[in-house]
Amino acid sequence: MKVLLTGATGFIGKFLVLELLKQNFCVSIAVRHKTSLFPNEVKQFVVGDFESNPDFSASLSEIDCVIHLAGKAHVIDKNKASVLDEFRLINTDLTLNLARQAAAAGVNRFVFLSSIRVNGNHNSKPFLESDTPNPQEPYAISKHEAEQGLFKLTKKTDLEVVTIRPPLVYGVNAPGNFGRLMSWASKKYPMPLPLGLVGNSRSLVAIDNLVDFIITCVTHKNAANEVFLVSDREDLSTTRLLRKIEKAFDKKVFLLPVSVGLIV
Repeated sequence: MKVLLTGATGFIGKFLVLELLKQNFCVSIAVRHKTSLFPNEVKQFVVGDFESNPDFSASLSEIDCVIHLAGKAHVIDKNKASVLDEFRLINTDLTLNLARQAAAAGVNRFVFLSSIRVNGNHNSKPFLESDTPNPQEPYAISKHEAEQGLFKLTKKTDLEVVTIRPPLVYGVNAPGNFGRLMSWASKKYPMPLPLGLVGNSRSLVAIDNLVDFIITCVTHKNAANEVFLVSDREDLSTTRLLRKIEKAFDKKVFLLPVSVGLIV
């Protein structure tokens, strides 16, 4: 099977490309600039700036499935006129531009990596795929708008769409909050944190579990036009997560028993 990835040079993409190669997929990637991260059997298509409505047509020839990982997670300049518009450029407009071109090129399936934040930021019980979306911030809104646009596209074309909404993804060299926690724990003398009494419950997904699930969604016939929430079996509080990190680094860290009400 021939697959095309965007976001291949990111945290998830790098793991996914190598696993696809192990499983004998023919892998192409669409990138802004050529990269030396992958072996020569990965075919590279330089499409330029993702914010400028790029032409993916050359990269889509004879492709069976597009895996769209590329996205914008942060807007650095919070003083921009519209932070939401900044997120939309990549998370919504790029997604739908690529999906329309994929449909026109005869691609069978489009796997879109969305976000659990489309469901909302907090809930008293576990989120479900059937929940009414409740995105609360610009990032999540832009992802939800992409999902809506993709759903409409399935009604007009033969393109099958699979939407995956992962929670925080962890693993070696993970970015974001998990990466910061790993950096904190790796220090010789980590600064004490006031998180000893945090009793929240949060879902996580390991990078290898997410990659396996994405590949399943590429090939499984019943994944077509579905939305999936995916996580590891065990949900963790922030305190328990930090204790697990402490154990992994085989060192003692200090979590001060401060009331959550005083922190927030």
